[in-house]
Amino acid sequence: MTYEPVIGLEVHVQLGTKSKLFCSCPTEFGAEPNKNTCPVCLGWPGSLPVLNEKALQLAMKVGLAINSHVSERLKFDRKNYFYPDLPKAYQISQYDMPVNNGGKLVIEGKNEKGEPYKKEIGITRAHLEEDAGKLLHEGIRDGSLVDYNRAGVPLLEIVSEPDLRSPEEAYEYLVALKAILQYLEVSECNMELGELRCDANVSVRKTGETKFGTKAEIKNLNSFKAVQKAIHYEIKRQTDLIEAGERVVQETRLWNDDKSQTFSMRSKEEAHDYRYFPEPDLVPFTISREAVEKIRQTLPELPSQRAERFIKNFGLSEYDAYVLVEDKILANYYEACLSHKVNAKLVSNWIQSELLALLNLNKKTIESSPVKPGALAGLIQLIENNTISGKIAKDVLPLMFETGKSAADIVKEKGWVQVTDTKLIEEVAERIIAANPKSAEDFKAGKEQALGFLVGQLMKETKGKANPKMANEILRKKLIPSS
Repeated sequence: MTYEPVIGLEVHVQLGTKSKLFCSCPTEFGAEPNKNTCPVCLGWPGSLPVLNEKALQLAMKVGLAINSHVSERLKFDRKNYFYPDLPKAYQISQYDMPVNNGGKLVIEGKNEKGEPYKKEIGITRAHLEEDAGKLLHEGIRDGSLVDYNRAGVPLLEIVSEPDLRSPEEAYEYLVALKAILQYLEVSECNMELGELRCDANVSVRKTGETKFGTKAEIKNLNSFKAVQKAIHYEIKRQTDLIEAGERVVQETRLWNDDKSQTFSMRSKEEAHDYRYFPEPDLVPFTISREAVEKIRQTLPELPSQRAERFIKNFGLSEYDAYVLVEDKILANYYEACLSHKVNAKLVSNWIQSELLALLNLNKKTIESSPVKPGALAGLIQLIENNTISGKIAKDVLPLMFETGKSAADIVKEKGWVQVTDTKLIEEVAERIIAANPKSAEDFKAGKEQALGFLVGQLMKETKGKANPKMANEILRKKLIPSS
């Protein structure tokens, strides 16, 4: 029996406003506990909320970017539940009249066979709500402490349709959504600061069935990798239960990253458990089509549009283009390299293979890269004008990374200038052929791979300095003069 996972994600993004959603308290991170509070965000009797217009505009901007319908009429509701981090014992959210309805987001990735794919994921809604406070448990023996600085911070909750079918698709969805949010400049999306949080709803069903299975909601996911790992675990846990003839319980579960397991937290609430009702202190209101169109005019070039431009103007593959545009800073770095008039495909290859690998190894981001765009372009220019080979360039880049020196200076210091002297390469080629008669005869007999071996030997003898193309051509002519 095979099973299919059904996954939906709820993403909470902190909107980049200077003040909270319903009061003028600042949203700055790292302030002294409970400093950024007032009677409104603490829910004192007699205090009245006032909607932050900037937060509404940012929410509309996101809605337009994910192809949602921005509602003409909307209202706020009270979501009632009792928990110590919620000072009012209710959260002001949106229930049946959210700011954004529907939408879609296209994800790109590679399947298990390594083949690129593209898939459209539906968006159910994106609504505004206020954040709760933060409970602190560590180091406290008899109870917990609470910091209400985050209470009232503006959030946009983006709810996907249950269209995701693997942990990898969930990961790609989050990457694509984060890219859109960063291009829009509505949030920094820093997960360490709580600016982007995700809950995953996971169920499994027999392959071919259309009815959904019983879902579990997973919380406490503090990175995209954690989301991927938690979904993998939950799929196996639920599948094992079904295979054993046991029942999957609808519940909320917490992810423990250290143990790589989910744990039961509480039974899963339904909408009626929250006793939603219209927020009496915020009357329903309308948004004019003119206001929506005004926001639409402020939309920047979005990741999908930038990818299409990279494909059309620079000849990149769909996959390479989407890898670059998923990170706005990386895409900016790429275009900054191209301003130095270097080959677009070559730059893309070097960024995605060599540079990103170095950054990951040294735990750096593209923003903090010691190799700036002009420096990488300088290295690629040396390859293009045959000053060095690609093989030697792979040794140059780490030295650029470590020392901050230019590629030209390193090549000069190390004496790594590529050998393009035809006579010298011919002399080495003759010695290689004489030393490897079997490979020479194999190539003459039609075994093309034998030439690759001989080229490798020539490159080894010249310590990688010979021009590979010249080496190939000269060896071929020496072995088969008419070729």
